[in-house]
Amino acid sequence: MQFELTNEFVAHVEQLIESKEELQLSQLFSEVHHADIAEVLDDLNFENALFIIKLLDAEKTSDILTEIDDDIREKILKELSSKEIAKEIDELESDDAADIIGELSEEQKKEVISQIEDVEHAKDIVDLLRYEEDTAGGLMGKELIKVNENWTNMHCVKEMRIQAADYDKVHTIYVVDDNDVLKGRLSLKSLLTTSTRTPVREVYNPKITSVRTDDQDEDVAKTMQKYDLFVVPVVDEMDRLVGQITIDDIVDVIRDEADKDYQMAAGITDDVQADDGILQLTKARLPWLVLGLFGGLGAAYIMGGFEEALEKYKILFFFTPLIAAMAGNVGVQSSAIIVQGLANANIKGSMWDRLLKEVGLGLVNGIVLALLVLGYGLLQGYDLTINYVISSSLLVVIIIAALVGTFIPILLDKRGIDPALATGPFITTSNDIFGILIYFLIAKMMLGF
Repeated sequence: MQFELTNEFVAHVEQLIESKEELQLSQLFSEVHHADIAEVLDDLNFENALFIIKLLDAEKTSDILTEIDDDIREKILKELSSKEIAKEIDELESDDAADIIGELSEEQKKEVISQIEDVEHAKDIVDLLRYEEDTAGGLMGKELIKVNENWTNMHCVKEMRIQAADYDKVHTIYVVDDNDVLKGRLSLKSLLTTSTRTPVREVYNPKITSVRTDDQDEDVAKTMQKYDLFVVPVVDEMDRLVGQITIDDIVDVIRDEADKDYQMAAGITDDVQADDGILQLTKARLPWLVLGLFGGLGAAYIMGGFEEALEKYKILFFFTPLIAAMAGNVGVQSSAIIVQGLANANIKGSMWDRLLKEVGLGLVNGIVLALLVLGYGLLQGYDLTINYVISSSLLVVIIIAALVGTFIPILLDKRGIDPALATGPFITTSNDIFGILIYFLIAKMMLGF
């Protein structure tokens, strides 16, 4: 049965903690998945969360620490001794262990690593800490099964049994040569259907997709998505097998990248959460709000340059919000499609082909919307020339906004800048200014003021 977090359950846990009912708490959480316990701890105050962490055994709490909110984990780690942290680390796979140790100070890192009982595990963690967090090396785990291409199937099975004894899961059997260079993968079917004396090199599959330690995490995600992989081996610059990345780590990368792009598109510069402090949230939001403010001032300045026209043709003023809104909306739509395409690596053809396509799309959409506005103006009895000014301005603004929304993300991507920057307030503000300027220039040209 799936666990469901309720206010009643949290209140019950708080009552047991207050009463120091340690046995009941242990029994209560004995059958609850570590991810669900992490969710419970996120709802408790820090003192109660720390009480639960210290109550449960390291085998369970180590997994809880990987799931719990980053801020709470940071506070908990500060309350644990280096020896206590080392016990937690001993229970984790190397990639998760490296992630947690990476959050510690340099001095405490050394203390914790020195107290890890499994020396090989400690070496693996130290090796992983060498890599940048957003690379394949920073994502990979060292736990894997590998066999030598020169072994017989019988020898291969014996060695696999020894290796697998230390691991919870066996995803793939990798084949390497005497220098640990990755050669391919070995299927269970091949082991079962061939002679025990058959050399591995005669039955393994050499077709295998791998990534390098310095590949960016987003590129790893794209590779796994493209080839429908749930695990991918990682090799160094000499093609030696050094680790593997599993799908659960890539899901985290995809989620984090999506969160970052969503926040950037909404005009939030830093990675923040809803329960972060006011100062942190202000620092993340204020820069784009300032940009919007200056954009609004720029639009007001442009309108001020046509003050006489607005006095003579007051109807133009009432359609200014419409022009600005349509420019912003079209720009955001175009940029969102392009950013999504760039993220999924499915933008085909040259930039000019893409821009030409957007011109055609903007032309079709613009004509339909311009005709609707023209029809509205005729029903309201506006002057025919005014109707033409508004509808033709809308058509031109939509085409320009589509081009800007397409060109800017592509240009940023080519410059190595996250194209998600081009969505949201940036595109909206710039297209508002362009839209209003184009609107009044066309009005000036057609009305002769």
